[in-house]
Amino acid sequence: MGFAELRVQNIRCIESAELCLHSGCTLIWGGNGAGKTSLLEALYLLGRGRSFRTRRSEHLIRRGAERLTIFGRSETGLEYAGLEFDRLRGSHAKVNGTTLGSLAELTLTFPVQVIDPDIHKLVEESGRRRRRWLDWVVFHVEPRFGEWWVRYGRALSQRNAALRVRADARPWEVELVDLGERISEARRATVAALQPHWRQVIAAVGCPEGDLQYARGWSSQLSLQEALEGSRKRDEVRQATQAGPHRADVLIHVAGRPAREVLSRGQQKLMAAALTLAQLQLLRDTSGVLPALLLDDPAAELDAEHLATFVQQISRLGCQLVVTSLQPEIPGFRRPDRVFHVEQGRVSPV
Repeated sequence: MGFAELRVQNIRCIESAELCLHSGCTLIWGGNGAGKTSLLEALYLLGRGRSFRTRRSEHLIRRGAERLTIFGRSETGLEYAGLEFDRLRGSHAKVNGTTLGSLAELTLTFPVQVIDPDIHKLVEESGRRRRRWLDWVVFHVEPRFGEWWVRYGRALSQRNAALRVRADARPWEVELVDLGERISEARRATVAALQPHWRQVIAAVGCPEGDLQYARGWSSQLSLQEALEGSRKRDEVRQATQAGPHRADVLIHVAGRPAREVLSRGQQKLMAAALTLAQLQLLRDTSGVLPALLLDDPAAELDAEHLATFVQQISRLGCQLVVTSLQPEIPGFRRPDRVFHVEQGRVSPV
């Protein structure tokens, strides 16, 4: 389900903008610092409730303004969402007029994924980023996953609180173990389902062959209950739970070594982009969900040869594209269906 309409007020350098997006390819072009990426950020916020550029929501609000507001409507016209970040009151969102309990619920209304200049961090950085990447797709293929994760987080917080005051943490372990095992199995199954899609994409874009493995956050030789019992004394010392799916990772290896140690920055970008495209293929084939794909100046990140193969893989998906560029065209892509120009925070249709 793609975006048909976007309205924003007070996001970064943009005071106000309205865009009618095409179901095919929409190009947003302009110079550096004009506000192109801020519009992608607004779309991402509508689908995730957070930015792909910063973890601090107050940084999104235009200087001198008190709040940021975003409104979006789906291609069907039946789904619409409003999102607000206020410096004093925090954030809240509504879908079809109903206030959401969590911004994460926006994912079901506007599924969206992004490939931006920091995509290499998916390979280069710690497991936290890869867990978030994996959980987004698990959320779509396992309908109960979101509920499990919220409940697991509560049980984990309670156990950690007990550890901090040196109370008995075991009462919280029944739910922690049950939900942790479910979460881990859903993740493992999703990584297994991703494998053929990922291998096909990395081969097509000329990326070195790699190995993708889910590490669940505790020993594969133990149940989660056994792992908690074995780490109890260490947990009491550190006052935090050391075993569980909150410690999981998706391991990426090339020739038996961590990919971040083997691949160049350009190769890391290709591999991370391949992981993202594999996600979209899996969702399309298993659940019929086809997220909107945001591409932040892809021509600046890839050479001509890799860009051509990358574009071919994206074209096979058939998803809605919103692309930024420094030029009024997208090198390697077909002619866009709709074009907007951004200059000094002002957005105009072309």
